[in-house]
Amino acid sequence: MGLALVPVSRPAPGSGGITGTWRTLRPVVDLNKCIDCGICWLYCPESVIDWEKGQKIKIDYTYCKGCGICAHECPTKAIEMVPEAGL
Repeated sequence: MGLALVPVSRPAPGSGGITGTWRTLRPVVDLNKCIDCGICWLYCPESVIDWEKGQKIKIDYTYCKGCGICAHECPTKAIEMVPEAGL
């Protein structure tokens, strides 16, 4: 008996609202390294990662704060925090 994947959250306006120009780092996913585990989706405090089993993850940068928790928790290190363009 396996556990059903039940979405606990969906990308929506983050609790901190729209991210302004203050974000210094953004997560970039290497889809070749991603094993589709959903850990990043589970840990994202802003619920800005859209993930469903078998689908590629998508990050809503409008609300992403660039905290890096997704990159820290990724078991394959498929997420890299890179400087925002122009910084």
